[in-house]
Amino acid sequence: MVSHIVMFRLREDVPEAARLQAAVAFKRDIEALPAVIPSIRRIGVGLNVNPDEQWHVCLTSLFDTLSDVRAYAAHPAHVAAASRLKPVVAQRACVDFEE
Repeated sequence: MVSHIVMFRLREDVPEAARLQAAVAFKRDIEALPAVIPSIRRIGVGLNVNPDEQWHVCLTSLFDTLSDVRAYAAHPAHVAAASRLKPVVAQRACVDFEE
């Protein structure tokens, strides 16, 4: 199994309401993907509630293989979901690891 973890820092120059709206839409769209991309074993998006931390959004997901992660990343439904957050992202960090 491969865990795919992605964290996002949102742009400070974007109003808070717009950042929140984008993050909520991203969460909704990402969490709907298992119905469209069957290789997703588990997926979820969390919005950081701790203002002392510098990352705002975290996606956690589980796949059978790294090839499945790559196929998910290129899938049009994922690309569309990611486009919800992209305009407000300042920084992205990702790690894929075997469990």
